[in-house]
Amino acid sequence: MKFVKEKDSMGTVLVPENAYFGPQTQRAIDNFPVSGLTFPSSFIHSLALLKKYSAAVNRDLGLLSKQRSKAIIKTADEVIEGKFDDQFVVDIFQTGSGTSANMNMNEVISSRANEIITGRKGGKAPVHPNDHVNLCQSSNDVIPSAMHISASILIKERLIPSLDSLLKALTGKQKEFRNIKKIGRTHLQDALPVTLGQEFSGYARQIEFGISGIKSARKTLFELALGGTAVGTGINAHPEFAKKVIALIAENTGIPFKEARNHFAAQSAQNGSMETSGALKAIAVGLIKTANDIRWLSSGPRCGIGEINIPSLQPGSSMMPGKVNPVIPEAVIQAAAQVIGNDTTIMLGAQSGNFELNVMLPVIAYNLLQSITLIYRAAEIFADKCISGISANAAKCASNIDKSLALSTLLVPYTGYDRAAVIARKAHETGKTIRKIAMEEKILSEEILNRLLK
Repeated sequence: MKFVKEKDSMGTVLVPENAYFGPQTQRAIDNFPVSGLTFPSSFIHSLALLKKYSAAVNRDLGLLSKQRSKAIIKTADEVIEGKFDDQFVVDIFQTGSGTSANMNMNEVISSRANEIITGRKGGKAPVHPNDHVNLCQSSNDVIPSAMHISASILIKERLIPSLDSLLKALTGKQKEFRNIKKIGRTHLQDALPVTLGQEFSGYARQIEFGISGIKSARKTLFELALGGTAVGTGINAHPEFAKKVIALIAENTGIPFKEARNHFAAQSAQNGSMETSGALKAIAVGLIKTANDIRWLSSGPRCGIGEINIPSLQPGSSMMPGKVNPVIPEAVIQAAAQVIGNDTTIMLGAQSGNFELNVMLPVIAYNLLQSITLIYRAAEIFADKCISGISANAAKCASNIDKSLALSTLLVPYTGYDRAAVIARKAHETGKTIRKIAMEEKILSEEILNRLLK
C-alpha cells in the first residue's frame, strides 16, 4: 500500500494513497485500534444526510458558496448510496464525543468535493472539512443527532415491519390451532387443558406489547441535538440553521424530527437512547420466552413433549444421525441475549454525561443500532423460518391430556379437593387415567365424566 504525506495543525501524517479521509482520521486509526468495530452503514448514511442538508441550508443562509454546497451535497448523496462505505474506518472506541467519526465524515466529503471541483481529491481547498463541511456544527451536537436519526429510520423501515410480520405469523397460528386442545403447564408440571391456539395468542400479545412499546419509546428520539454546537449554547451557528436542517431531514425521512427543547440535556444525557433500548430489551425478553416455549413444545420428537413440529432446516448433530435441532429458536434466543447485554452498556454509557457532554456516545450508538438490527433480523427469521412452518401434533396433544393427572382438578366442584387428590394419587400409582379411576370408583355418572373430561 502506498502512502502520501498530509499536513494539518498537528503536523504531518502518512495517509493511504487511495484514501479519501485525511490526517485527523488517520491519527484516529493509528491511535485507537482497539476493537476493529466500526459504525454500521445506517449511522454513516444518516450522518451524511445531516451533512447534505447542512450544506443546503448554509448555502441558503449565505454562509456557503453555491459551488462548495453543490459539491458537498453531491458527495453526501454518494456516501448515502454506499459508494464510500470502505472509507469510514475509525474504531468505535474513540474519543467519547465521536469527534473522530465526525471528522472521518468531514474529511471524506471534503476530499471528494475537492475532487469534483478540481479533479484532485484530498486537501482543504476549495472545500475545507471544518470550515465548510462542518459549518455551524460540532461533533457534540452532530453525533447524538445522527444517532437519533439512524435509530429512528431503522425502527420505522425495518424493526416495526419485521415485528408486524412476526405478529401476523403468530396470530395466523393462533387461528389455525384454535380447536387443538392440549395440556397446559405451570411450574413445568401438568396443569389444566388449554388450546394450542390460546398458547400462541399469548405469544402474539407479547409482540403487540413490544410494538406498542417501541412506537412510544421512539418518540424520544425525534428531538435532535443539532443546533447546540459545543456545549449547548449554539455558539458559532446561525440561529436559523438547526431548525431549517431538521425540517429538511424530517421531510426526507417522513419522521417528525424537531430541534431539542433543551440542548444541554440533549448533549449531556441520553434519555432517548435509554428508553429505546429499554423497549428493545422488553421485546428481547418476550422473544426469549416464545422461542423457549417453541423449543420445549417441539422437543423430542419421540421422547420429549412433541406437541408441535417445527421446520427441519439442517442436521442437528455432527455424530447423531437423524437429529434435528431447533436452530432458529436458539438463534433468536442468542440474539435477544445480546440485546439485553447491549442495554446494560447503553445504561452505563448514559451515566457518563459529565457536565455539558456525554463521553460515551460512540458505544451508545453502536449498541443501540446493533440492538435494533438484531431484533428486526431475529423477528424476520423467526417468522419466516420457524413460526410460519409450525404444525400441530394433534394426536400427541390429545394423548397428553388423557394421561394428565391435572384433570382431577375438574372433579373438585363435585368431589371436593381432598377426594380429587386421592383419585389423582391412585391414578399415578396404578398408571391409569383420571377418567378410568373415577369410573371404577363410581365417583360421578359416566355422562358427567364425559362432559367434564371431554
